[in-house]
Amino acid sequence: MRASGILLPVASLPGPYGIGSLGKAAYQWIDFLQQAKQKYWQILPIGPTSYGDSPYQSFSAFAANPYFIDLDRLCSHGLLTREEIDAAQLDSFRQSIDYECQFHRRLPLLKKAAGRFRPAQNGYAEFVAENAFWLPDYALFMALKEENGQEAFKKWPRPLRMREAEAMQQARARCAEQIRCWQVLQYWFHEQWSALKQYANEHGVFIIGDIPIYVSPDSSDLWTQPSLFQTDQDGELTEVAGCPPDAFSADGQLWGNPLYRWEEHRRTGYQWWINRLRYAETVFDVVRIDHFRGFSGYYAVDAKAPTAADGRWRLGPGSSFVHCIRDALPEIRIIAEDLGYLTPDVHALLDESGFPGMKVLQFAFDSREESDYLPHNYPRNCVVYTGTHDNTTTEDWQHSAPAEDVRFAREYIHAGSHDFTRQFIRAAMASVGNTVIIPMQDWLELGAEARINTPGTLGGNWVWRMPPGADSAGLAQQIAGMTTLYGRA
Repeated sequence: MRASGILLPVASLPGPYGIGSLGKAAYQWIDFLQQAKQKYWQILPIGPTSYGDSPYQSFSAFAANPYFIDLDRLCSHGLLTREEIDAAQLDSFRQSIDYECQFHRRLPLLKKAAGRFRPAQNGYAEFVAENAFWLPDYALFMALKEENGQEAFKKWPRPLRMREAEAMQQARARCAEQIRCWQVLQYWFHEQWSALKQYANEHGVFIIGDIPIYVSPDSSDLWTQPSLFQTDQDGELTEVAGCPPDAFSADGQLWGNPLYRWEEHRRTGYQWWINRLRYAETVFDVVRIDHFRGFSGYYAVDAKAPTAADGRWRLGPGSSFVHCIRDALPEIRIIAEDLGYLTPDVHALLDESGFPGMKVLQFAFDSREESDYLPHNYPRNCVVYTGTHDNTTTEDWQHSAPAEDVRFAREYIHAGSHDFTRQFIRAAMASVGNTVIIPMQDWLELGAEARINTPGTLGGNWVWRMPPGADSAGLAQQIAGMTTLYGRA
């Protein structure tokens, strides 16, 4: 069935308080998507951000970012006062996200509200019980990070780092109030997210979530279950994730994430992954798995290497993983991010899974060779993008890409410089791909200033916010017109 949607991170929503949230602007965004006849809202990972503010480096594979909690709703429930919110001066940073401000000003507000929260009979106890497989460990992890000056857990005192029984017992007693606070924040997110998702579904909009294949090196996941990852007897990483040299980086990309000990996952029937995806299935309508090719083969770099240039490819879990997931979660809807260096084994695993892969139009116009990303080569079972969060905007691409590639693209989509982005979108929408997802920046025809992320760089990433009023009725009408024209409404 042909359909389309728009990619916009939760953090990029407009509104007060310095970062997108689950408040009024989120509901207005759902209304806009309905008016624009879009079926999907695709977001980036919603986990709490850590190093570099990247949503792909999170303190937990299960937890959500407390920055997204709607402060106005806490105020309406009597947990915060208007004066307390105003005194935080979060409105000072409306045009881009200042994560340091959120940490120093928003978190204290949330903790103050959590201290006033009385569970009574509103579902908090049930939420904690249902999420006992990750929530208490995550909450203790965050409490201990506070106690240790926000240091990465590998720098904690050894008894805590290695989770020695006596140290854990003492920590749980010592940090009981902080543990409760972090659990309350997760409950509030869950409560607000569930209401927003229900509103979206009732309005014919379905949410495509995004989960990173890897966990962060500073995460409750690694701290809690080191046996699932490539670590030595002291819990130190032996090899880490990355990708080989490519067009983005001459030295490759050294991500630094822990790599899985796949033989241990296979021994347990991939239970950790089944738990993770089952949980994601309750949070999202569709789950995009980042770096799907890592299940076929993954790039491993020595943990002490300065760059990713000298890594090596190793076999992933392959078919056994796909079949376990399919058997355990027969109804789950997955999009496989199959970009990057693809070999025949990756194509075979994707075909075997039946999951739709991704086609990125900006990758199509290498004038030196025929590309699988050209629309006339698409299969129906794919998800088409003009670009992703790792690409520059299409408007900027026509000025920053190699001149010969841009010339080829203009000829292919029959566009000049003045209508290039809109014609680029048209080419995606007209393709045979079942689903098309367009970044909101492209519908707004914005330039490089609206880029979400530049891979391999630190600073200035993940901060873009949609300008207030950009999701106008006029733009919704334009999008609805093209969506209807190409049979995606």
